[in-house]
Amino acid sequence: MDQPQTFCPAETAQLSSTAPLAGRYHAVRQQTLNLCTPLNAADYELQAAEFTSPAKWHLAHTSWFFETFLLKPNVSGYQEFHPRFGHLFNSYYNGIGQPYPRGQRGLLSRPTLQQVLRYREHVDAAMQSLLTGSEGVELQPLIELGLNHEQQHQELLLTDLLYCWSFNPLDPVYQVPVARAALPATGHANRWLPFDGGIYNLGHKAGKGFAFDNESPRHAVLLQDFALAERLTTNREYLEFVQDGGYLQPEYWLSDGWAWVQQQQIMAPLYWRDDVDGMQQFGLNGLQPLVLDAPVCHVSFYEADAFARWSGARLATEAEWEVSARHGDPEQGNFVDSGLLTPQPPVAGGDPLANGLRQQFGDCWEWTASPYQPYPGYQPAAGAVGEYNGKFMSNQMVLRGGSCVTPAGHVRSTYRNFFYPHERWQFTGIRLAR
Repeated sequence: MDQPQTFCPAETAQLSSTAPLAGRYHAVRQQTLNLCTPLNAADYELQAAEFTSPAKWHLAHTSWFFETFLLKPNVSGYQEFHPRFGHLFNSYYNGIGQPYPRGQRGLLSRPTLQQVLRYREHVDAAMQSLLTGSEGVELQPLIELGLNHEQQHQELLLTDLLYCWSFNPLDPVYQVPVARAALPATGHANRWLPFDGGIYNLGHKAGKGFAFDNESPRHAVLLQDFALAERLTTNREYLEFVQDGGYLQPEYWLSDGWAWVQQQQIMAPLYWRDDVDGMQQFGLNGLQPLVLDAPVCHVSFYEADAFARWSGARLATEAEWEVSARHGDPEQGNFVDSGLLTPQPPVAGGDPLANGLRQQFGDCWEWTASPYQPYPGYQPAAGAVGEYNGKFMSNQMVLRGGSCVTPAGHVRSTYRNFFYPHERWQFTGIRLAR
């Protein structure tokens, strides 16, 4: 087998949100290409399920976003790269045309990867003049949206690839494990940190930098006193749930979750493999022994909720999570820029965040007990770009905090991620509340 090329964290884009817009644009766009360094030609075509997309499609769709929402409406005489790319690489924007079926993206052997890369170059060249012209200032909010959209697809590119590779008996390796000193165990049971109830303002504060529209408007919420676990739930703790027959006891499960477990014959987190040498876990570092003190990952909302009930606890609401994060630091965390690409154990005796919590940002997206709904007074943006978030506010659950494959600087304490309760191919984990 070919040896995997190592993704180099030194190549990642860690630019301040106050850096010049043109510099941020090129850094984010280059980062997407950097993430593709370990891939071979066939890897770009993989689509193992309808909810995943091939890497080549991610490369093209992120360029389509800039072409569709910025270049075509605002650059006089702009010539689109290909007249049918608007159909092929439209994800779900029905207001501007019929998207190509999501589940068939893996059938697109053409355009070739080389054509897609030329498409990116074509869009980047046109964006350069827009970024350096007077229009760039007026269009900055939409450009910022495009950059954050591309960062979301950088994360999806890795999670989709991991899911597709999990079906390969050769256990492909995206990156060899990064050598690091052995981390000491946390040394204690998960501790509880109390937070005072009261009336709090929730959501993004206007004028405080970029945020997605679903983070607004800011509004008041009433909370009772609550407590959060100091750190994320570990593989060791979740393994006790598995070994105690947690997947076989309906009293811990929501009705839909129990039906899902029975129908899909779920008995452990995604990517766990019970081997004669012990429990293994497949990840971007290939198949590795399960690290017991690392956060449990790739669990659904149903699994997170069942584990919480088994533990005599619950999941936090998104309001509780955000209030607790007021004094957190989203710059502190294990993000993709670390180059580790896997959730890490907390270091025993290491400094917690200012709020006393550990691992609140990075490592794993944390399921909350809150359904993904609009905030009071929410209004989506006008036009097709308004389909970005609002149309999905049904039957999904909110997650907070980012993961080990989220770009550093991308998340905030107000950032709202959302997935269907059965989904677990993302880096999703558990923090208990009570």
